[in-house]
Amino acid sequence: MSDSDFLPEGTLRGMPGPLPEGERILWRGAPTRAGALRHIFHARLVTLWFVATAGLLAALAASGGPARAAAVAGPTLLVGLGALGLLTVFAWLVHRTTVYTITDRRVVMHVGIALPITLNLPLTRIESADLRLFPDGSGDIPLRLPPGERIAYLHLWPHARPWRVSRPEPMLRSVPEARSVAALLAPALAARTTGQSRFAAPVAAVQPAQAMPGRLAASGAR
Repeated sequence: MSDSDFLPEGTLRGMPGPLPEGERILWRGAPTRAGALRHIFHARLVTLWFVATAGLLAALAASGGPARAAAVAGPTLLVGLGALGLLTVFAWLVHRTTVYTITDRRVVMHVGIALPITLNLPLTRIESADLRLFPDGSGDIPLRLPPGERIAYLHLWPHARPWRVSRPEPMLRSVPEARSVAALLAPALAARTTGQSRFAAPVAAVQPAQAMPGRLAASGAR
């Protein structure tokens, strides 16, 4: 039995109700598992921290011989492996329980692991959208809402733009083929607002020793 068994007839998973007549779905998806692990739970930083800590402990205990150094560093590495295992499970749960839906009228975000909620964001209430690309082609798409439209940051997390606590911005996290998703959303957003695309130029996510500059093709500029 899945959560779709409890939905009214004709309702797609992740939607608050049946699709109104005339409304078209442009795209549906979820964060990638690898993207959630890397960009939401920062698995690389966690790995580096445990490896560096284990190396430091081993260096401090090196005077006692290799066996002593291994005995000191080993438990730290085991704890690190356990932490990475938990983060992997959480990343899978985020991927499994999230449904992003873009239609020609709104963006619907079905999020939450323990307490799922469904956010219905009409395109007419979205001021602008940004695009942050990652080297693998996935990316984040934060949505800026008008000042009067506020959603609690804790209700959104991790589907919120980092560090925007006073004015939270819902964000589609680590969506696959993010440039194509943005190209679908941009004209729909323009048609429902002022007639101009409100997508900012994409910001390339910088990885160690690698950066990916980009341009938002065929989607206009803010």
